[in-house]
Amino acid sequence: MPSVLPDGEPMPEDGALPVSAVAGAANRPLGFYLHVPYCATRCGYCDFNTYTATELRGSGGVLASRDNYADMVVEEVRLARKVLGDDPRPVETVFVGGGTPTLLAAADLGRMLGAIRDEFGLAEGAEVTTEANPESVDPRYLEQLRAAGFNRVSFGMQSARQHVLRVLDRTHTPGRPEACVAEARAAGFDHVNLDLIYGTPGESDEDWRASLEAALGAGPDHVSAYALIVEEGTQLARRIRRGEVPMTDDDVHADRYLIAEEMLSAAGFRWYEVSNWATSDAGRCRHNELYWRGADWWGAGPGAHSHVGGVRWWNVKHPGAYAQALSEGRSPGAGREVLTGEERRVERILLELRLAEGCPLDLLAPAGAAAAARAVADGLLEPEPYGAGRAVLTLRGRLLADAVVRDLVD
Repeated sequence: MPSVLPDGEPMPEDGALPVSAVAGAANRPLGFYLHVPYCATRCGYCDFNTYTATELRGSGGVLASRDNYADMVVEEVRLARKVLGDDPRPVETVFVGGGTPTLLAAADLGRMLGAIRDEFGLAEGAEVTTEANPESVDPRYLEQLRAAGFNRVSFGMQSARQHVLRVLDRTHTPGRPEACVAEARAAGFDHVNLDLIYGTPGESDEDWRASLEAALGAGPDHVSAYALIVEEGTQLARRIRRGEVPMTDDDVHADRYLIAEEMLSAAGFRWYEVSNWATSDAGRCRHNELYWRGADWWGAGPGAHSHVGGVRWWNVKHPGAYAQALSEGRSPGAGREVLTGEERRVERILLELRLAEGCPLDLLAPAGAAAAARAVADGLLEPEPYGAGRAVLTLRGRLLADAVVRDLVD
């Protein structure tokens, strides 16, 4: 959850949405994102809206402690029910992210999920995911999560090499994420993801291959692999600026991506989004697909973003301000924007092009259609009939996805 909030119009105190936002809602999937902003320590590369206990002390931390955090999220879920009124949709996906959600007691995560179940109901076969730090769970904790209704877990592995983890300020030890996969399987989780990061300063091709080998050997059915983005204001950005560690260039990122595609494909994984691979359709992260396809989701928690029917809003960032708003019966929303038809068209291109299925060509304006034809000629988009009326990235196109998108939205 990014730490910087956009500008926008004021959010109504009761959180009410325009009538246009709920029109036709029954035809769209509904998901929930629950943000847990707490971390034991701050990773040097992280720019998310997260807080350690020290950072909260003396600044609203009493109102926003880990002990009462589940109560606050439950209150926002109840607010969501009021705002959405008689919306009949059961929730199809729930994703608990952070931060480190598993710093909370498993029972607290279960209560948060229970509020969604009580207020909205869960669709049959709903996907319920939580992120987890490898060092923050054990077999008993995972069993409690599974008993509470969670059926998917995502572990932050990042790397199998200690020196790479050290640059990232990750505190877990190599081998622990792989052990977590086995513990999650034993607890009854059918779907397990490992998150990896490539392009860390000081990481070699051999290091990256070792990380992929370790991840594949653990037996997850989903792997996410993200290029490291050095965000301004982070400790890692300051270290690079001081010359303490080198900056990784785009060519290295491209080489690492090709290694990931090669090794994951050989192991039976298939890409379904530029940074995500799964062993089957069932292994895909349905919650993230909900984002990429522009469906509806309610984001609860400090700094969380929501989208319903073309209206996007975001909560206040600080846990103390978030708790204060809810305690006073107000929406914790900090601002919102009502997207125009043109903005929604552009967003569809931006997001759907990243998917293996691509985006419909009829979304493109004339200039974008001409750019798509050039991209086919340049080997960045699949030619007909493989594209079948859609703009579908080739492997080379995936390496240059941001540039292809920029051309297509013109």
